[in-house]
Order: sequence, then C-alpha cells, then structure tokens
Amino acid sequence: MAQLLELDGRTLAAELEGGAPPQTVDGGLLLPPGRAAVLHGLGDALFYRHGHNSWSPCGWRRLSEAPLRIESAERRLTADDTVWDDPARHHSSAVAALQGADGRVLLLGALGPDVPRLTADRDILVGWYERDGAPWFLAHGDEQEVFAAYARHLGERLGRSRKRAGNVWCSWYAYYENITEEQLTKDIAALRGLPFDVVQIDDGWERAVGDWEANDKFPSGMRALADRIRDAGLRPGLWIAPFIVLPGSRTARERPELLLRDAAGEPVVAGHNWGTGYFALDLTLPAAQHHLRETVHRVSREWGYTYLKLDFAGAGAAPGVRSLDTGREAAYRTGLQIIRETTGPDTYLLGSGAPLLPSLGLVDGIRSGPDVAPLWEHYATRDPSDALARNAVVNTLHRLWQSTLLEVDPDVVYFRSRLNLLTDQQQGLLRDLADICGFRAVSDPPGWLRPDELEAMTAYLTTRPEVRRLGRYRFALDGREVDFTAAVTPESEQRYPIA
Repeated sequence: MAQLLELDGRTLAAELEGGAPPQTVDGGLLLPPGRAAVLHGLGDALFYRHGHNSWSPCGWRRLSEAPLRIESAERRLTADDTVWDDPARHHSSAVAALQGADGRVLLLGALGPDVPRLTADRDILVGWYERDGAPWFLAHGDEQEVFAAYARHLGERLGRSRKRAGNVWCSWYAYYENITEEQLTKDIAALRGLPFDVVQIDDGWERAVGDWEANDKFPSGMRALADRIRDAGLRPGLWIAPFIVLPGSRTARERPELLLRDAAGEPVVAGHNWGTGYFALDLTLPAAQHHLRETVHRVSREWGYTYLKLDFAGAGAAPGVRSLDTGREAAYRTGLQIIRETTGPDTYLLGSGAPLLPSLGLVDGIRSGPDVAPLWEHYATRDPSDALARNAVVNTLHRLWQSTLLEVDPDVVYFRSRLNLLTDQQQGLLRDLADICGFRAVSDPPGWLRPDELEAMTAYLTTRPEVRRLGRYRFALDGREVDFTAAVTPESEQRYPIA
C-alpha cells in the first residue's frame, strides 16, 4: 500500500506490503514485514552494499557505476549468495544504504533472517525477504548514527555477545595445511610466556573435511594437543567446518543421507575449496543434527577446545530441498543453536564465511573479510573476495558498525619478514585496524621472528590504544590519526567528497 513517511524532516513515498502501519522507534521507523519500496529522491547516490557472508564484498559504490560483486560464478557460490545475484543491479544482503549529496544517509535494514535482500536504482530502494520475513528498520541521518541505531535494534531482536577472544595465535598463515603435532608442540612451548590468550590450530589436523578425527600427523590425538596448550597457560582453539563435507570423505561415502539435496535429489554443491566442490549437511534433518552434535561434543567436551573457529559456515544456508520446509537461514540458525547448546555458554565461537543476521546471539565473533594473505594486491586478480590484505581491510572497515553486536575479526596481523610481501606501511594499517576492532590475531611462529620483530609483537599485544572514529575511514589511536582512505576508496569515489 502506497503512503507517505515522515523521517528526519523528510517526506518519503513508500509502498509497503505488510498491513501494519509504520511505527516511530528509536532512531527511525519500524516498517511491517514483507516487501518495502522507498522512493528515495537522492538520484545518483552512493550505495552501501553489505555482503551475504564474511567473505562477500562490502562497500560503497555510486549507483551509476558497475555493481560491487564477484564475477566468477564458482567463487561467488562460495563467497556470496548466487540466488539473487544480478550483474546489472546494485544488490545487498540484510541492509543497504544510500548517501546523498548532503552527506546524510538513508538506511533500510532487515530485523530478522530469512534471506533479506535489497536493491536500489536512482529512484527506488527496495527490500524483500526470500520467504516469510521480519520487520524493516528505516532511518535517515548521520552515517554512524543510523548504522548504530540499526545495530541496536538487531541486538534487541536477535541477541549480541560481549565475550572477547583476547590475543589469538593461529597456525594458518605460517603452515597452512602442513601442520604437524611435532611442529606445533615446539610452537606451543615457544609461545609460553608471550602475551597470547588463545592458540588456535587451523586446517590440516583432520582426516578429511567432514571426518573430524585426527590424521596421522597427530599421533597423540587432538586431546593431547589441547592439554599441551593448557599446560602452557593458554586456551585451546580449533578450526572446524562443521556444516560441510568433501565428496571423498568417509562421511560423504558412508552417510550420504545426511547431505542437503537439490530438486533432482543430487547432493548440493555449496561452494568450492581444496580443489573441489563441497557438500553441505541438511541441518533440518534429525540424523544430521545428531551427527553435528556428536562432532561438536567430541571436539569441545571430550578434547577440550573452548575456542572454535567455525569456517565455511554459510554452507548451512545453501539453497536446496530440506527435510523440513523452512527458510535456509532458519536452517543455518538451527545448526548454530545445536553448536551453542553442545559447547555451552563459555566456549568462544567465531563464525567465518558466515551470514550476519542468523548468527547473532549465537556466535561471539565473526570474520569481517577474506583471508589476510601476506600480500596487499595481486596483478592477476580483481576479485574483491580474494585472499589479499587490501580486500580484508576494505571489507572490515565497512563492517565496523557490527562491533556492538559481536567481535569483528579482521584476521591476522604480521610482524615477520620471512615469507611476507607486505610493506611496513601496509603492516601498520593491518595492526591499526586490528586495534580499532579490538580483535588481534597473529600467525607468526616465534621462531620465525628476529629479536626486534619479537619485541615489536610483544609490545603491540600488551598495549590497547584509545580509539576514536573521525570519519568513514579516519580514526585517532591515542591521538595519532590513521587514515585508510587511500587504501580503500576507489578513484571514482574520490571525485565525490564523503564525510
């Protein structure tokens, strides 16, 4: 039904599908569930795109420019939502915003899961849900204020976490999958006494993705490694991708009934990694839920890992034919609820490759961008979801508004000169951004660091600067100004000054 809305001194025309009238709420208007279309009157505005999962592109683009998206269909299946992709239109997931010539921002955000999508052109901003749906929040005003108001409403409806991970050491960016019990035992001993709180073992420990038992490189088993980490005074952390299985895994071969299927009855390919497509569990299926509960109980309760990095999590919301007729984000949230109930409230859960809204209230932190490889850019790729440091910086800066809901994880910072192509300035930006997020992780083995590098890392991890936000990309850290504009802003956007 078409109607006029009064918002922040502006009159906007809107067509709202839901029957309930809009309500004035803290910071804006509450719009009814269903399709919402707003005639924004901002012309060729800047459009804020929020990515579907942790790795999806996130940022501002002018409406007259090409949409921000992943071009590769294979990569898009892993790092975004292929269902609503449109190369010709500006699309967003969960929330979108438009910035006009006066610098003020019009925001439309979903207040519940069910795959909320938004799109905009020079006239209209539209939001809808894939099925069922929740209310919308509409706000206009200062950029930081409207995003903060949206985050408040999300926290009230879906939940938030106040837990903090502390300083994390992660094995991934030193060894990748080539980890062994022998090498990690040496690293754990070297980490004793350094200012870390968590030692997180990453991919490479498992028999196969989907078969969550220790492989032959860990002859003593994963419980023994967790005990070594605790003995060093640190919290044991573990990487796991509990919603997916590789086609060659024992689970896929022996328990095919657990897999999410398409309309033809074939297993759904939920994404690509490890040189192949991977399958997803049907998280509405009781047998798959039991399998998930057993897996998580083993790694958390039996082995003692109380910090879990839940990777490739978005596969739990892949499109498919589920055993229960429910929304795909509702199915994903069911999986997270099982993990939270099994681990208990004290385990720190970090989502990666995760959609934001159905994760709220269940995870404690969420990766904010793609992997921070020790390389800023690469001439051979323009994929905004690729594992490059600049891509991670760009995505994290555009997701900082989420920090009142959970910890925003910008991924690791570097201190080593070994196997590192980042300049001092680029490494400094990564460290400053981690300070802004309040989530600091390192993947440098102490044995790789020169004495001056070890000293610099120790000093960094033991200092917490006071952070003030000065603008979209400008901050003050203990009074020192840090400006990310040159690293982040496309040349086309630099033609139009922003706040």
